[in-house]
Amino acid sequence: MFLEMNVSGIALDPYTNTPIVILKDSAGDNILPIWVGYSEASSIAMELEKTPRIRPVTHDLMKSVLDMVNCTISKIEVTELKDNTFYSLLYLMNEGKEIIIDSRPSDAIAIALRTGSPIFVNEKVIETAQSIEIASDKKRLNELLEDIPDEEFGKYKM
Repeated sequence: MFLEMNVSGIALDPYTNTPIVILKDSAGDNILPIWVGYSEASSIAMELEKTPRIRPVTHDLMKSVLDMVNCTISKIEVTELKDNTFYSLLYLMNEGKEIIIDSRPSDAIAIALRTGSPIFVNEKVIETAQSIEIASDKKRLNELLEDIPDEEFGKYKM
């Protein structure tokens, strides 16, 4: 099953300084962070903030090309998370024909924002991402605890 989500914002991973696009469902019950490249994050941020551009960036160009050939984006779907890589699809409509194109989620999101197209995420992707985050947090906690000298344990009162 797919959930409709919106771009909530962009953050920086405090450990890697990598941009993260934050997707949330309308109720705020489900959150999906997707790590993206700097140029994609910049393109998404420009559209979120409606920053005027003197010249089109790649995603603006793509929208212009789609408009010129009377093609619309009916939706994007984030379909899979495999080996720490997100996968997505663009659903295009042209003269009543649906065309499905493989895309990186960051590009799909940037285009969806420009075209006003809905963003859907497979619930399994959200579940997988949450289990990875929990495992990652446990790993970071274990690394932190391993670095604390034995004499420091029990020193602080709760």
